[in-house]
Amino acid sequence: MAKSKTVSKADLVGEVVSATKLPRKTVKETVDALLDTMMSEIASGNKVTLTGFGSFEVRSRKERSGVRPGTRERISIPASNYPAFKAGKSLKDRVSSRR
Repeated sequence: MAKSKTVSKADLVGEVVSATKLPRKTVKETVDALLDTMMSEIASGNKVTLTGFGSFEVRSRKERSGVRPGTRERISIPASNYPAFKAGKSLKDRVSSRR
């Protein structure tokens, strides 16, 4: 498999500009608004679903015990929430067919 590259938000904006012929400023503002809205909804505990692409949601980790590496001391790791993504069928199919 070929080495993958990292695509930045600016790269995505450039691709959308090329595909739509819309002004770069308009596309950037739209992408920023979309991402800000998604972050606000997820942070509020709502699930964001983009059909075919995937779902973003908040998941919870229970409190658990761990070991401090340097001292081997037992520690308590508090419960926490974290953002999670689950790929949709179209994305899974596209990724799995890539060779």
